[in-house]
Amino acid sequence: MQQDLRIGEVASRTGRSVHTIRWYEQQGLLPGVGRDRGGRRVYTEHHVGWLDLMERLRHTGMSITQMREYTALAKQGAAALPKRRALLAKHQQRVRENIVRWTEALALIEAKVEFYDEWMANGERPTVEPHRRVPKAMRALRLVGRP
Repeated sequence: MQQDLRIGEVASRTGRSVHTIRWYEQQGLLPGVGRDRGGRRVYTEHHVGWLDLMERLRHTGMSITQMREYTALAKQGAAALPKRRALLAKHQQRVRENIVRWTEALALIEAKVEFYDEWMANGERPTVEPHRRVPKAMRALRLVGRP
């Protein structure tokens, strides 16, 4: 049997504010929250894990609409597993494409910082421009995940 948790306990365990947890529930993103006899919310370990998933989906760019769709599918149980999987697989691909773009961007930023370091150390503008400093491997990443 799972131990009942109060909203304050969930907040301290997840690092989210009470306000944020209530917001997730109001948005339909936290299913199955019960109430005790006094009307207070009652959470379980499942809710702690679910909040972690929702936060990660949000941080990786999933829209609130898509998160609601995923949550609604989860409420349907095993019958909706193929749809849940498809939704997450599509998001997974978008995340991978974003990682490639962010990795490319970071490589150029790092080259630019290196360019400035060299310029300040030598007192002269370096002859090799930052975009020419980006490793070939990074330039090859531009081909990954593109049609």
